[in-house]
Amino acid sequence: MNKQGIISLGEAIVDFVATGLTNTNYQRFLGGATVNVAVAVKRQEIPSVYLCKLGEDELSQFVAEELRRENVDISYSTFSKTKKMCSVFIHENEQGDRYFHSYVNETPDDWLTAVELNKQPFIQSKVFYFGSGTLFHPVARKTTDQALAFAWEMNMQVAFDTNIRLKRWESEEQCRKTILSYMKRTDIVKMAEDELLFLTRSDTLEQGLESISTMNIPFVFITRGKEGAVALHEKIVVSVPAMDVKVVDTTGAGDAFLAALLVEFHTHGLPKTRDQLERYTQIANEAAALSTTKLGSL
Repeated sequence: MNKQGIISLGEAIVDFVATGLTNTNYQRFLGGATVNVAVAVKRQEIPSVYLCKLGEDELSQFVAEELRRENVDISYSTFSKTKKMCSVFIHENEQGDRYFHSYVNETPDDWLTAVELNKQPFIQSKVFYFGSGTLFHPVARKTTDQALAFAWEMNMQVAFDTNIRLKRWESEEQCRKTILSYMKRTDIVKMAEDELLFLTRSDTLEQGLESISTMNIPFVFITRGKEGAVALHEKIVVSVPAMDVKVVDTTGAGDAFLAALLVEFHTHGLPKTRDQLERYTQIANEAAALSTTKLGSL
């Protein structure tokens, strides 16, 4: 069977981005890390399946309509009469930089369950991707565990974005312990440099790389903002410089990086040489840089 496509599992979010310093008027965008990746891979003409739970409220309808407009397959997602979409409010400071202000979730215990998870997309798809954004909740963890079981059974490549949001976790230690446990069950891990330092309790990039190399994760990619990106495979470390662009909004840059990376893995397979690993990282880094030149995470 010629398996094609990338599955993204997560929680759709609506981003409300302030349009001025008063932070009273907002522009509405489809958001959420896993949504960003699902849309971005589809824009690269890769079949994209998104798995989540949606509601019947106005924001859920907005999310569903936007995903359908992007031709992302949500036929395996579920709909609930009680589910409300999560919202993130992003404010602007006096320097013009945007920052996370607040996270609103009116139905914090309403998630896609393991029982509701459909095996069919795992049979036909090539790559399974998930993030840590929902792993703080026990229901979401069980669903993720079931998805991982399907993925391994179907011999899929498995990708994980650490994507740490500490405000959602009971404690730093619970966050660190949970994320590390999932990292060890994947083929591809993407994280930001500050996340690497947090997870490995390191003070420098070099210390973090040395620590994470002992976890036997096949491929690790670390984004470093204006410093570029680093990839680690076994004992091979490659570093690529940042691309010089006029930054408008950095929201979703890491998701653009991962989406471009997954397209390379999906299309060309596992990188077999140092040059190929470097090329994958460079392509992903350029995608992330270009994504910052426009407003919105997509």
